[in-house]
Amino acid sequence: MHGYEMIQEIAERSGGAWKPSPGSVYPTLQLLEDEGLIISESEGGKKLFSLTEAGRTAAEDGPEAPWEEASRGVDWEALGEIRQAGFGLMEAFGQVWKTGSKEQRDKALAVINEARKKLYLILADEH
Repeated sequence: MHGYEMIQEIAERSGGAWKPSPGSVYPTLQLLEDEGLIISESEGGKKLFSLTEAGRTAAEDGPEAPWEEASRGVDWEALGEIRQAGFGLMEAFGQVWKTGSKEQRDKALAVINEARKKLYLILADEH
């Protein structure tokens, strides 16, 4: 499996709760290869990684999979509602930005900025 596939797999297994960046995955893969826990080979211009015997043993003896920890206690229904609300907001904002007049775009930007401030006020417990 190559690095990008690993990123996608982790995101899928964690239900989207954790999607590591390439900047964290590739150095980790190099470290694991340096430690002899994985090996790599080039195939079709991509670097494919697989566990060595030592890597399999370490994986079996190691802690719980990090994607399981990352997704534990996640309220999936609420997360879906949050994503839908955020995407809906950005879709509406994008529509105004693409098709609205300068005045409408300015108003939309003010609404977004005001919403951001109000969200932070919720954390500050101010009204």
